[in-house]
Amino acid sequence: MMKQAKSVISELIEVGIMLLALAIIASLLFGGVIPFFGSVVDNITGLVGKLGDAGMVGLIALGIILWLFSKR
Repeated sequence: MMKQAKSVISELIEVGIMLLALAIIASLLFGGVIPFFGSVVDNITGLVGKLGDAGMVGLIALGIILWLFSKR
């Protein structure tokens, strides 16, 4: 049962990453706010800016986020 739950969660994360990539590409191609996707690029740049302003804590948080995504 646990393996099946992990498999479902892994697949959902994979779909989420694909949708994020699609939203970034669509936003870059068409510019501005795109219906259904919103302003993904602005949100990502805001997040990176906040992590950069946080100093060492931001670097640690960024490291943890990258580690989580690299575990796929």
